[in-house]
Amino acid sequence: MLSVSQAESHAADLVALARKAGADAADALYVGGASTQVQMRLGALEDVERSEGEEIGLRAFVGRRSASASTSDLTPQSFAALVERVVAMAREAPEDPWAGLAPEDRLMRGEPPVLDIDDGGAAEPAGLKVRALEAEDAARAVAGVTNSEGAGASAGRSIAALATSAGFARGYAGSSHGVSASVLAGTGAGMQRDYAHHSARHIGDLDDAAAIGRQAGERAVARLDPARPRSGAMPVVYDPRVSAGLLGPLMGAINGAAIARKTSFLLDALGQPVFAPGVRVVDDPLRARGLRSRPFDGEGLATGETVIIDDGVLTGWLMTAAAARQLGLAPTGHAVRGVGGPPGASSTNLHMAAGAVSPADLIADIAYGVYVNELIGMGVNGVTGDYSRGASGFLIENGRITRPIAEMTVAGNLKDMFRQLVPADDLEFRYAVNAPTLRIEGMTVAGA
Repeated sequence: MLSVSQAESHAADLVALARKAGADAADALYVGGASTQVQMRLGALEDVERSEGEEIGLRAFVGRRSASASTSDLTPQSFAALVERVVAMAREAPEDPWAGLAPEDRLMRGEPPVLDIDDGGAAEPAGLKVRALEAEDAARAVAGVTNSEGAGASAGRSIAALATSAGFARGYAGSSHGVSASVLAGTGAGMQRDYAHHSARHIGDLDDAAAIGRQAGERAVARLDPARPRSGAMPVVYDPRVSAGLLGPLMGAINGAAIARKTSFLLDALGQPVFAPGVRVVDDPLRARGLRSRPFDGEGLATGETVIIDDGVLTGWLMTAAAARQLGLAPTGHAVRGVGGPPGASSTNLHMAAGAVSPADLIADIAYGVYVNELIGMGVNGVTGDYSRGASGFLIENGRITRPIAEMTVAGNLKDMFRQLVPADDLEFRYAVNAPTLRIEGMTVAGA
């Protein structure tokens, strides 16, 4: 794997070769990474995996025509062949009136922000084994746990570098550490499974492995002997482990490409109330040690905090340079990409701000409802906003969380769900996308 400076140099060299070969513009992206993962099951070592790889991709423009390809061979001979192939492909590609690099005046210049996302990422398998074993032992020690699907620990480091023919050539490194456990409780047909995990940029920020294991065990035991809720319209409360999933359809609906194609249920919502007053959704690529923090986006644009929902109102779209040209707007620094193909748009460190009430107060007046802590399937229609997911969790009766429930479906339309949504005050920044406990009135629950 190359160093950051070497990766920048290789990407810039590839762009220069493309320009010499006749490309009007070009960009190149290098991605390299190395990771180690150890898996334990029932106290025995089940797997040790080490992966390393690097790849560089070239995108070349000839007029409004473009093409891209990638290689894992970083030799001069491979670069020459890649350039020849991509430029020839671009000359034969169909014209795209919106194609092109990001505006030069929007590229990140000067020193990048300090994000503190790299601690070196090194870890020996022996240390990872100890961490995984601690997690599994703690999970299996919970009364009621009867079997294990295993526990794992991982550590890795990645390098990314982007160069464009507009003179941009920058890169950065990031590390990652993780621990997880998954166990079973009960016996026979009544067995229940659950899990827990945590990831962090710095090893010092990673949750204690034993705490992760205990959480997995306690979650599995709490699911034993589930009932089915009755069917009907009722309040649904989303646990923080699943509530952030409601932000995914929101990001898809405000993607500039979806807006340009007119395939979004929020097509006419710009500048309009989408959530209740007080709700705030923020994307922050510059959060220190954030799991998706980055100094520039996939087109080289400077990144910064974006308030996507402000006091319930939708403030804008997430746009690449191409989508921005098509819509007559400016790119927003949300481009993401791999080494092949054009960029898309996505959020980074996304969160919904905490509300003003505790989770206990949020459910205190619910006579009958459901508390969801696991969702199944991907039943979301991005064009209409229709939402239907398999779910399990707990029953809410007379303001209290009571018995476990399973085999139910929760459904609604995201437009209505967003307007009815109320956040609690328990936001924690544990994942790349975070939200507090959320309550939504009037959802349809299909149970018994």
